[in-house]
Amino acid sequence: MIAYAAMVKPWPEPVERVASALRAAAVDARLEEFPEGTPSAAAAARAVGSTRAEIVKSLVFIAEGRPVLALVPGDKRADPGKIAAGARVATPDEVFASTGFEPGGVAPFPAPGVSRVLMDRNLLAHELVWIGAGSDRHMAGIAPRDLARVAKAEIVDLAEG
Repeated sequence: MIAYAAMVKPWPEPVERVASALRAAAVDARLEEFPEGTPSAAAAARAVGSTRAEIVKSLVFIAEGRPVLALVPGDKRADPGKIAAGARVATPDEVFASTGFEPGGVAPFPAPGVSRVLMDRNLLAHELVWIGAGSDRHMAGIAPRDLARVAKAEIVDLAEG
């Protein structure tokens, strides 16, 4: 069941796509709007009252000409070499084309144009993690195993170091 915090109006369309995916997967999640925005992992952690390690950065890379979504803890940097040889950060247009979300509001799902989803195993250390939920003001709290299942993510080591 999705808990909607103080919902008094319909979600914006990109956020509703995330909520629909959560409902369809029967995931217990908490979807919230933060009017002040969550433009960085630090701001998101402050907004939800967590550590940066519990924030999931959804980063799009291009590897072998195809978009790959990397889910990385907010306190870590993704190592492109662990994604694929020659992987590079996607341009804003490539991010939107592959995920349907604007940069800054990328959710891990649904991402119809992404060829693979990789999730850093460090995220499994937490009971709850917070993902972008379709806009730069919406986030969802979700269990990491549910995140991996709904995003169809491969659990790997992605962080630098």
